[in-house]
Amino acid sequence: MRRLIIVSNRLPVTVSKIKGKYVINPSVGGLATGINSLEISNNCKWVGWPGFTKSKKFHDNNLKELEKELRSDDLIPVYISKLYFDDYYRGFCNETIWPLFHYFVQYAHYNKNYWDAYLRVNEIFCEKILEISKPDDLIWIHDYHLMLLPQLLRKSYPNISIGFFLHIPFPSSEIFRLIPWCNEIIQGLLGADLIGFHTFDYVRHFLESIRRILGHEHTLGKVTFGNRIIKVDSFPMGIDFNKFSNSQKDSIVQKNISKLKRDIGKDYKVILSIDRLDYTKGIPERLEAFDIFLNNYPMFRGKVIFIMVAVPSRIEVTHYKLLKDQVDNLIGRINGKYGKIGWVPIWYLYRSFEFDQLTALYSIADVLFLTPLRDGMNLVAKEYIATKVDQNGVLILGEMAGTAKELSEAIIINPNDQEKTADALKDALEMDVDEKKIRMKSMRTRLKRYDIARWSKDFTDQLTRIKEEQKNMEARSLTRARRKNLIYRYRKSKRALFLLDYDGTLAPFNSRPELVFPDSELKKILAKLNKNTKNSLIIISGRDRHTLEKWVDKFTTGLVAEHGVWIKDDKWQMIDNLSDEWKEDIRPILETFVDRTPGSFVEEKAYSLVWHFRRVDPALAVVRVGELMDVLLHITANLNVGVLEGNKVIEIKDTGVDKGRAAIQWISKIKPDFILSIGDDWTDEDVFEVLPDWAFSIKVGYEPSKARYNISNYSEVRKLLNEL
Repeated sequence: MRRLIIVSNRLPVTVSKIKGKYVINPSVGGLATGINSLEISNNCKWVGWPGFTKSKKFHDNNLKELEKELRSDDLIPVYISKLYFDDYYRGFCNETIWPLFHYFVQYAHYNKNYWDAYLRVNEIFCEKILEISKPDDLIWIHDYHLMLLPQLLRKSYPNISIGFFLHIPFPSSEIFRLIPWCNEIIQGLLGADLIGFHTFDYVRHFLESIRRILGHEHTLGKVTFGNRIIKVDSFPMGIDFNKFSNSQKDSIVQKNISKLKRDIGKDYKVILSIDRLDYTKGIPERLEAFDIFLNNYPMFRGKVIFIMVAVPSRIEVTHYKLLKDQVDNLIGRINGKYGKIGWVPIWYLYRSFEFDQLTALYSIADVLFLTPLRDGMNLVAKEYIATKVDQNGVLILGEMAGTAKELSEAIIINPNDQEKTADALKDALEMDVDEKKIRMKSMRTRLKRYDIARWSKDFTDQLTRIKEEQKNMEARSLTRARRKNLIYRYRKSKRALFLLDYDGTLAPFNSRPELVFPDSELKKILAKLNKNTKNSLIIISGRDRHTLEKWVDKFTTGLVAEHGVWIKDDKWQMIDNLSDEWKEDIRPILETFVDRTPGSFVEEKAYSLVWHFRRVDPALAVVRVGELMDVLLHITANLNVGVLEGNKVIEIKDTGVDKGRAAIQWISKIKPDFILSIGDDWTDEDVFEVLPDWAFSIKVGYEPSKARYNISNYSEVRKLLNEL
């Protein structure tokens, strides 16, 4: 059975030092529960930080003893020195990524030292994983602390299975691009084979960021990056439903419930909220809404108690200190404004709770009141629903929580609309019991079905499937054995024909096509190939004839320009008698779209017009391409011209002309016993289609093609030609 390696910032245990000795206590996190439920969990290792920074004060004997105990439980500690930890964790993770990904742009800091520490800690994790891993392991990396790790591992293990899951929101591309190192982060994540998020919104934002930052499109959530297909999908994290649902059977929980009911009194309705004290949770807004509720609906004064649990978090960070002061003041003001002898509206509990205390609170709460301004998921809402076995409870949930996408039967509110939030409290407290049960039953059924075990299994199953798909794709790759056979066939040949595209095949794309002239490396390769008398080297391109002649004529046997309109052997000749009269009808349309689409431009060739949109905002390009294609296809319906969409271009040209016809002419003339055709575009498919079965045809990129083989990029093409 394959081994699973879980990687997270923290190990699923808490390590503390008591009287000079390390003490290990298990954590009760949902992730640990989910992994333990997997069939593969008995063959699993967990890599993470043990909870303390390494310094000179720690003696080797202490660490050796601790590590031995951890490793006996398949826990692999990663030690981080204080030199890096503060800038990595408190700095980049919590002062850059956390606020930015939660849309608190004003709190984000972009500090180069933070970034350097983040990179170094990701490298430290990579080094530790490489020590213990094997090429056939399945590696599952978790959360925003380790977004560079997938690509770092990929460099050492090109074919290993890597999954990544982000437990916080992924922001819109406009927000994400504020990070100076957004490019590096995206490329780091794309080292994974499967990238998971809680909701489809986060998936959409991530795919848009890939498109805007790297220029890569996706098809049904699949991105081609290098020589791999990467899957991006949503997996809404579940909880250990049965654990919470059965909690009231525990005698300790029952005692806690009885005590709470005695302390509160029978006559009060209980509103409960539980959060970390974090600025993303909307706690001040919640308190303001409760204030409005008591003001607008005085009949509830003295009849409800709001139990607010705030778990201390990052108390050393300035924003959190200010938040605590704000919350303390609001609670004091509301209690002072409405409270009376024998009744205090808000019970404020600034501490964490054990499982038996937490489930007792869930059990006695009539309403769970959660209003995050932004939240990756919010499992508290799910825990409450699972605990309410009697189905007699109401969930009020902010629409910015990932959970709101699943729990539509809750009362969904906008946390910034405090008047309507106050109304929601009234509706929840007055809701008919039958309606409560109908809503709660539906949510409980869903959560029971898609629990933490199902979530974990879904993710690992999808990772296995995408690796199988990658293997199928690799079946078309130009492997070492195929490369060796190609070279052998070339060596044995007497007349070799090379049909080579230019842009994207021999040279990279550029937003300014006029700048992609041959560099010294390409000139040297072409000159060497052309020097061999058995070779016929043909550049078969969409470029105009004057550009091709200027750039590569002296290095080649012949040229094909404008996708087959012009062919040059000794001199330029047209493949057919073509007309360009249609241009006068089409050019004004293209110019209108240039005016409406910043970054686009029109290139005019002898018998074609090309609308380029490589420099256009990708989201706008999608809209404009659709509009332009509709207009052009309607107008050209009765003309002898075709409209073709290529790599960031739309080209209008005579329908009787294509690269395939030009290729046939060269094949007929030379009668080769070896053919190598390489191209990256839709126009090259016409060449691949007319080649004999024994020819070698290669598609640059891994999109579907009529070519026999695929190769990753123009650099790999140059390496192959160098070998030949």
